[in-house]
Amino acid sequence: MVDSAETGKPLVVVMGISGVGKSAVGHEVAERFDVTYADGDDFHPAANVAKMSAGEALTDEDRWPWLEDIAVWLGEHDATGGVISCSALKRSYRDVLRRGAERVVFLHLTGDHDLIQERMDGRDHFMPSSLLRSQEETLEELDPDEHGWAFDITPSPEAIADEFVEQAGLG
Repeated sequence: MVDSAETGKPLVVVMGISGVGKSAVGHEVAERFDVTYADGDDFHPAANVAKMSAGEALTDEDRWPWLEDIAVWLGEHDATGGVISCSALKRSYRDVLRRGAERVVFLHLTGDHDLIQERMDGRDHFMPSSLLRSQEETLEELDPDEHGWAFDITPSPEAIADEFVEQAGLG
């Protein structure tokens, strides 16, 4: 079972590459537990958004301040619970997030490249689908010692949220 602060409400990072449905699933999980939801994209500085909009992949140096801001958000919501979407592509990135709140659990969304490409091509977002390969190459799966689970994106966001609640022992 996932450790949940005094309120019994989880603290979750919905992670994965762009286009997997982090926001949709994050909203569903937050609704299940009546906790705040935040979109990690909203924490990006303007320079990061401009860089990605131009089709240029972010570097680790670009990401560190963004990840630190998300870690602060996690720390602020540690006692009350919350859900935030964040790519959290590398173990080192997730380590930064855990420094904000050690009890955080990761809900990793995974899926077929072609399905994700199709989703990205059909949405209006600053992250162009041309950066999909870069994200796939950067992604490091959750290590066995990390608190979290991977879920396929084929089911609906509602079904994924239900499966997460069951898997995490939160239901």
